[in-house]
Amino acid sequence: MDKPPLDPMEQRKRIITSRNRVLALVLFGLVALFFAISIAKMS
Repeated sequence: MDKPPLDPMEQRKRIITSRNRVLALVLFGLVALFFAISIAKMS
């Protein structure tokens, strides 16, 4: 419980990293959805 508070740059880096992960997941989900729709329309 006695962890020292992170300096602002470290905190900002962590926020950006987590945001990038979320964006990558959303993008991957959209690509997968588009791929699934394309296959469904072909058959």
